[in-house]
Amino acid sequence: MEALLQAALLGVVQGLTEFLPVSSSGHLVLAQAAYGESFIFAEQAVAFDLVLHLGTLLPVFWFYRVELGSMVRATLGSSPFAERAGVLSWVRTDPHRYLALLVVLATVPTALMGVLLKDVFERLFHSVTAVCVALLLTGALLFATRFARRADAAEQNLNVRLALLIGVVQGLAITPGISRSGSTIAVALLLGLDRESAARFSFLMSIPAICGAVVLMLRDGIALAETDPLVLATGFGSAMLVGYGALVMLVALVRRGNLHRFTYYLWPAAIVAYLWLG
Repeated sequence: MEALLQAALLGVVQGLTEFLPVSSSGHLVLAQAAYGESFIFAEQAVAFDLVLHLGTLLPVFWFYRVELGSMVRATLGSSPFAERAGVLSWVRTDPHRYLALLVVLATVPTALMGVLLKDVFERLFHSVTAVCVALLLTGALLFATRFARRADAAEQNLNVRLALLIGVVQGLAITPGISRSGSTIAVALLLGLDRESAARFSFLMSIPAICGAVVLMLRDGIALAETDPLVLATGFGSAMLVGYGALVMLVALVRRGNLHRFTYYLWPAAIVAYLWLG
């Protein structure tokens, strides 16, 4: 029963913090530090983390199913050779095809940083102090969005340069305590993108990023069979359901320009966590 309760709790933490701009990885590090030796999943932490990430991947697919469907149809439904057009012209003739290209390009710096700096990031997962500092930095970045000029959708100019810059930010967000959603949306807003486009691009970017993290975990070997399937299902289900609610909530808050309000949670949380666990 204790294992099920921990699985449900960590699923809720993952579901909330994967989408709300407060850092899922940072909160899981703090949760595991708080449990200490009583943390049941200490030996299967990577396997359980894999299941939680899969649980939060499904809400993104569902929430943006229309955009994803359009991107797939636009990309696979025709060919630049069949249309006798150059590749660049073919990509730019359809906005969904162009968006798909930008998502792929934004994933490149994220993937490179994840592979080349893997050891550096993994060391940070063992430092409560580093997580608390990163939470303070995330709060500062979110607070800066309060002063971002509100862009109109007609002014939106998502291009290759901006996509690559946001991809670099997503790569840095592998650091526990740096919120992936918060940092990428905040930087997109500060670069002049409108709120709707900033949120949409951030979460579409998360799909290959999460899938890539899952592939790396599987490559390193995951012993799922050693964990009770009911426990895994509990974590997966709670992460999926809570994650969907958190995703809907965050998109609504971004549309209203209230992203900076999470600063008032992050800064006190970082200070309390450092004093308690640091």
